[in-house]
Amino acid sequence: MKVLVPVKRVVDYNVKVRVKADGSGVDTANVKMSMNPFDEIAVEEAVRLKEAGVATEVIAVSVGVVNCQETLRTAMALGADRAILIQTDAELQPLAVAKLLKAICQKEQPQIVLCGKQAIDDDANQTGQMLAALMGWAQAAFASKVAVAGNKATVTREIDGGTETVEIALPAVVTADLRLNEPRYATLPNIMKAKKKSLDVVTPEALGVDITPRLRTLKVAEPPKRAAGIKVSSAAELVEKLKNEARVI
Repeated sequence: MKVLVPVKRVVDYNVKVRVKADGSGVDTANVKMSMNPFDEIAVEEAVRLKEAGVATEVIAVSVGVVNCQETLRTAMALGADRAILIQTDAELQPLAVAKLLKAICQKEQPQIVLCGKQAIDDDANQTGQMLAALMGWAQAAFASKVAVAGNKATVTREIDGGTETVEIALPAVVTADLRLNEPRYATLPNIMKAKKKSLDVVTPEALGVDITPRLRTLKVAEPPKRAAGIKVSSAAELVEKLKNEARVI
């Protein structure tokens, strides 16, 4: 059983994001980049499936600039067997990424695609669902537990009211939520081994996929600063301020 894990290179979650002065986007010059945390959880789950004897191969795939190879090497240091980079400098939107992943799925024929539920840069939460729709596969989003047996998977999902357990037929797309697992640290020996693992580079043109953006960003701006909080002396004063000042009741 093959498991395909898409991983994205994003601004590290510890970095304070700054907007460019012209409002055209986020400043990434000399900024630390790392693997999207939800994708890291997906890699860990895929590796655990392999260690349990369920999966036979874990393939990491990324879409983006040449520096995404660093992210793929990290995935292989965590346990992925090989990696594929779809290299492009173009602006990428969820539908384009889903189409590129579809092309890889048609080539590699994985039984499960395990990806993060969303990326922390755009918070789109769209690629996994779009990929499932394009492939005509079952999907289980926001997974907090995954069990695979035969040609079916039982997935516990995070929902607004708590959790939901669903059974889906394979092949399928599963998106990882925060509580699915705790990713391991890459050890130095595994980091060295990752340098020798296979990393193939292809282009969107070679896959026959049009990645022309369908949306145009007009402006990027920081959210307004929140006003300082205040203390109230009684419930009656709180109600009065919520009603007359905040106007929320």
